[in-house]
Amino acid sequence: MFTGIIEEVGEIVGLDEAGGFRTIRVRARAVLDDMKAGSSIAVNGVCLTATTVTPDVFTADLSHETLDRTSLGRLNKGSIVNLERPMRADARFGGHIVQGHVDGVGQIRGFDRHGGNWDLEVEYAAPDSRYIVEKGSIAVDGISLTVAALRGPNVFSAAIIPHTLDNTNLRTARPGDPVNLEFDVLAKYVENLIRR
Repeated sequence: MFTGIIEEVGEIVGLDEAGGFRTIRVRARAVLDDMKAGSSIAVNGVCLTATTVTPDVFTADLSHETLDRTSLGRLNKGSIVNLERPMRADARFGGHIVQGHVDGVGQIRGFDRHGGNWDLEVEYAAPDSRYIVEKGSIAVDGISLTVAALRGPNVFSAAIIPHTLDNTNLRTARPGDPVNLEFDVLAKYVENLIRR
């Protein structure tokens, strides 16, 4: 389980194809402190398993399922990615419950500055609107955000403070970019209980 509080931004330094998998090599620093082969790591909000770990790089394999259902298939050498280790049982719970199980890929529709903050607008698939509520939680590329407003059909906005902009991959985000979306797990469980 993750919390959506990004620990650092890593860089894709290599991609390889072999055995039906794509392997990414990610340069990082802070998240490598206690990482070993087999450790979980969220990359842009997608829970992956580290396969090798060196002092400054880890690798992870991406299955066809991951490539088909997330934006990780669009990564290139030089792409920057949000990184978060799983939450420790004795740690503070800073964001919201994030599983690293991406529900869909949205698209940045707008990203504009208003005063000291940035207004991020994300378009999402119509069926997903039932999981998105004003002032509710949502993970965008693994970042725990609050839905500030619902704008038009299938668009939500979130206010991005300077700290979040400077310490996540949003610092290079542009309109048209794909982003991984994970909806609040509580909403999905409630829906399932009511449907039964």
